Amino acid sequence: MRSIRKSLLQFIFSGASMRRWNDKLRPVELFELDKQAHKMIAAFLLWQQNTAGMTDEQQRSIGIDIIEGGLFDYLYRLIITDIKPPVFYRIKANREHYQELTRWALGELEPRIRPLDEALWQRLTAYHTRPAEEADTLADRILSAAHMYASRWEFCLIEPLNGFDEEIKEIGPSFNRRLLALKDVEGVNELLAGSGTALARMANLCGQLRFQIRWAQTPRVPATSVLGHMFIVAVYSYLFSLYLDGCPQRRINDFYCGLFHDLAELLTRDIITPVKRSVAQLPEIIHQYEDEELHSRILDPLEQEGYGRIRERLDYYLGLSTRSEFNDTCRVDGRILKLDGFAALNGEYNSDDFDPKDGQLIKACDTLAAFIEAYSSIHNGIGSPHLYEAMARMRREAGSIRLGSFSMAPLLADFD
Repeated sequence: MRSIRKSLLQFIFSGASMRRWNDKLRPVELFELDKQAHKMIAAFLLWQQNTAGMTDEQQRSIGIDIIEGGLFDYLYRLIITDIKPPVFYRIKANREHYQELTRWALGELEPRIRPLDEALWQRLTAYHTRPAEEADTLADRILSAAHMYASRWEFCLIEPLNGFDEEIKEIGPSFNRRLLALKDVEGVNELLAGSGTALARMANLCGQLRFQIRWAQTPRVPATSVLGHMFIVAVYSYLFSLYLDGCPQRRINDFYCGLFHDLAELLTRDIITPVKRSVAQLPEIIHQYEDEELHSRILDPLEQEGYGRIRERLDYYLGLSTRSEFNDTCRVDGRILKLDGFAALNGEYNSDDFDPKDGQLIKACDTLAAFIEAYSSIHNGIGSPHLYEAMARMRREAGSIRLGSFSMAPLLADFD
C-alpha cells in the first residue's frame, strides 16, 4: 500500500541545512534547497523555450522528465552530501566507482521512496543506472544548463571575496566551458545575458528570493528562505499529486504552482499570517499591490519581449484570473474554470486535456512545509512562543484537510 511518510518529508526538507561552497568565503550562507529551487525555475524557463513547436503530449513528456530528473538528482545529492563536486565528477568519470557509489546511494533511498510509489522508485533507479550515452536527452541538457546557471549565479556572489583562493581561478572558466557546450539549448544565451532580457531578469529576481528569510522576526534553525520554501512546496505538491493518481499535466501544474506560489514576495517580502489577518482590508491591499508589481516587473516585460507562453503559464500558476493560486482550476474550451472543490477536479477533470491544477492540495502542502519548518527548529533546540503558536494554529487548520484518499490529520500526528 502506498504511503507518504514523515521520514520522506523530513528527508526532502533536510536540504535546508546543506551548506554550499562551504570551503569558500561567502557574503551570505548558501544552501542546497535554494540552489535546487533556482535550478528548477531556470529549467522551467528553458523547457518553455525549447518545446514551443512541439505537440502537447511531447511537451508534457519532457516536462515530466525535467521535474523527475531534477527531483532524482536532488535526492541523490542529499545522500552524497559530503562529497565535494570536483571529487564527485572524478568518481563519475570512473564507471566502476560511480556504479558502486550509486548502488550505495540507491540502497539509502529505497526505504524512503519505494513505499510512496513503486513506479516512481523504478524510474529513479533507471535514471541513476542508465549508461552515460543515454543521459543526453533534451530534458537532460535542460537540467544540466539549469544546474550550471544556478551554480554559476552563486559563484558570481562569492568570486569577488575569494581572490586569494587559487581554486576560484579554475572554477569560473569551467562554468563557461560547460555552459558553452549547452549553447544549443534555446534560452541559455538569454539567461546568461545579465539583465539584458526579460528571461534573464526574471531568473535573476527569483534567485534573490534566497536572501529573504521566512519568519524573519523569529529565530529558527534552519532559517529557511522564501526560495527554499517554494521548492519544498513544489516537491511535496508533486509527490501528493502522484499519490492521488494525478494525470501528467496535473502533476506538472502542481509542481510549478508550488514552485512559483510565493513569487510575489519578491515585491512584498514575507508577511506572516497574523499580520495579514490583523486588518480586515490588508489582504486585499497586499493582493492589489502584488498584482500591479507582478505585471509591471515580470509579466508584462515577458509578454513584450516575446515570451508570451511563459507569461501565460505564470498567469495560470499564480491564479491571476481567479484571484488566488490556491483555487482548484481547469481549462475547458480555452476558458479557465474555478472548480467547486477537490472532488470535482479529481473526479471529472483529472485528464491532461483539462489542464487541471490542485489549488487546495498546494495550499495544504504550503501549510505542511511551514509546519515542518517550525517543527524542525523546535526539535533542533530553537523554539519561541511564535513557533509554538504557529504549530498549534496549523494543526487546527490543517487537521481537518482530507483530499481524496489523503488525510492530513494522521500525517501531522506523526510529528508529535
